[in-house]
Amino acid sequence: MLSRSAAVGIVGAGAMGTGIAQVALLAGHEVLLGDASGIALEKAQRALEAALQREVEKGRLDAATAAAARARLSPILPDEKLAPYDRCAIVIEAVHEDLDTKRSLFAALEEVIAPDCVLATNTSSLSVGAIAAACRRPERVIGTHFFNPAPVMPLVEVVPALRTSGDVLTAVKDLMKSWGKTVVVASDTPGFIVNRIARPFYGEALCIVEDASADVATVDWAARELAGFKMGPFELMDFIGNDVNYAVTESIWRGTYFDARYRPSLVQKRLVEAGYLGRKTGRGFYDYAAGVEPPRPRQDRTLGEAIVQRILAMLINEAVDAVRLRIATVSDVELAMTKGVHYPKGLLAWGEELGFGRVLAELERLRAEFGSERYRPSPLLRQLAVRGRAALEELE
Repeated sequence: MLSRSAAVGIVGAGAMGTGIAQVALLAGHEVLLGDASGIALEKAQRALEAALQREVEKGRLDAATAAAARARLSPILPDEKLAPYDRCAIVIEAVHEDLDTKRSLFAALEEVIAPDCVLATNTSSLSVGAIAAACRRPERVIGTHFFNPAPVMPLVEVVPALRTSGDVLTAVKDLMKSWGKTVVVASDTPGFIVNRIARPFYGEALCIVEDASADVATVDWAARELAGFKMGPFELMDFIGNDVNYAVTESIWRGTYFDARYRPSLVQKRLVEAGYLGRKTGRGFYDYAAGVEPPRPRQDRTLGEAIVQRILAMLINEAVDAVRLRIATVSDVELAMTKGVHYPKGLLAWGEELGFGRVLAELERLRAEFGSERYRPSPLLRQLAVRGRAALEELE
């Protein structure tokens, strides 16, 4: 259905669309890349050229393969609109994360694409089913959530909506695997696997700072040095962009009917309102101006271990609840968090290592201290605390 000879269409020539285009080109596909902005399209072409050249210079790609990949790229100029996508077997949208924009785009694409063309959305937190509802044939709509940068990050979350056909799911999974990607299947729920389960990494870190348990630098130090995360939560929010990170949190919070677990932080909102978006603006939780010394963490191991215990308890609880709610299988939850955000361990394995009873006790302590439903334990976590991994195995 989606062979190596299939033409791949990509709508949206930003960083994500450009990255997906590079992956598809190097997998041997003709790629039609379009954008409503001619400037963005030109920038994408230059970025692709530079990326391919870097691969050649680093010896990861030979010059002939790079040249062949360049030749397979067909830019779609804004005045051509969507008509050239009529020869694509799959069209992946990577446009602004707005439901109305994506729905309008898919409805317009249906006017020109072939009857058997697959429509894939790269949304990270919107409902795939809500996007598909704008189409006459929602059974061919599916989510393919790549991670940035797409050529480097191995994970793709494939997200079938309620009306997505089984054939489309199988074809898209096989296509992503043929592109060298690690594929996990997520149910069409707010945040899918990674963005949903990862919320406490940011949210609990923010709560720790808000209740004056520790400062930003100390939380980051503890997460890196004691837990083994590659970046601390505040470093990572600044790297992602506070505007992007906050928007995903708010989207999941709204999508889960304002569940206290995902409540956004007023501290982060104020940074966004001030334009302190992180590295891209030179200021976020940290000041990146030249000559500014980063704040020193309080390298107190006892304090650091309390910080780690609090964040890990929330993360593990979220991973356990994702399995309980059938958002993903045990193996896909573990794969998603290690391959999608490079956690040092799978969270379910981490919970087993720490002891699910200990995780449960920490959540109950936090719930009693703060009186918030944010810290309610998953019913499955309570089972795991008593019965161990057997409670998980019954769900596989």
